Amino acid sequence: MAADWVLVETFGGVRQEPTVLAVGNKPKNMVTVRSVLGRGPFLPDVLGAITRVVVGREPVEARTTAGRRRVIAYPLLAHGGEPVHGVQLWVGPLEEDPPPRPAAGAWHINLARHVSCRSDDLLRLYGTRPDRWRNEHDLAELFAYKRLQTNSDESKALALIVNATAGAEHLATWTVNRDDGVRRAVRFACRCVKIQTPGGRTELVVRGITYDIGPAEAVPAAPPPMPVLLAQQVLAAEARPGRWRAIVDLRTMRLLKWVDNPMPGVAWTLGRSHRPAIHRQDLRTALGLSNELASSGRATGVLRLRADDGSWMKTNVSAALMALDQHTTAALVTLTLAERGKVD
Repeated sequence: MAADWVLVETFGGVRQEPTVLAVGNKPKNMVTVRSVLGRGPFLPDVLGAITRVVVGREPVEARTTAGRRRVIAYPLLAHGGEPVHGVQLWVGPLEEDPPPRPAAGAWHINLARHVSCRSDDLLRLYGTRPDRWRNEHDLAELFAYKRLQTNSDESKALALIVNATAGAEHLATWTVNRDDGVRRAVRFACRCVKIQTPGGRTELVVRGITYDIGPAEAVPAAPPPMPVLLAQQVLAAEARPGRWRAIVDLRTMRLLKWVDNPMPGVAWTLGRSHRPAIHRQDLRTALGLSNELASSGRATGVLRLRADDGSWMKTNVSAALMALDQHTTAALVTLTLAERGKVD
């Protein structure tokens, strides 16, 4: 224990107690704290330190009850006042100093608002330049700009978002392409929980932690620099100029991910002055496309989408039903600019 920091999640929800995500840079699959620490004499001190950090939202340092060791614990706080998502803790002799804490950061996705939030710690892990820090993003921005290189479990991650239920969990190893050009393997864990808003509504939120586990080239589980999955190769081969493909949630008609580069001019990010939207007069058409897609597997139509400047882009829409897992479907949508382009 003296050699490594232990990363513990405190997402809450259906779990009755916090679980361990990593010891040093070695991932653990949400095992109990007891299974890592054993039933030694300082286990109650560690569990007490975790509770104090979660309640107080501040670092804690204390001697164990026996007085021969000390416990140091730091909170992993999400952006925007969310509860503590995790605790990094170290137990060691009084005369020893802990090693540097591994890079880790908290994040959460509000599924009702379609917004993801990243902590400052996570932005540092990503190597994001301070002048480019943005803590809040549209959910679709999670997969944009080639920041994250996903693994074969990407469809499962999307399915968790589309078909979210309280208690659903996901763990995976992906690669982060940092701003400085360095590729780092990261492990993340998340859980979907119910929260009560100040207005009394119940919303689903995915709480997560991402932590660095080493150079991407040195971690066998990390995705390689170039896609090797056949499905990814097929999608890349089918790319065509003048058309843009995206994965869309059938229930909400919200963008989950761009398959190609984003369609120029269309509003889709959170940081713009105009939010993504379908023209109000086209909502009935969009619902009809969704119903047709669910019944026949394919649908085509024309929709006006919000542009970055607040105008409307008349867009041809062609959609095909796709399976994210055996229980969850989404729409693979192909967009092309209609003949008249932008309209009032």
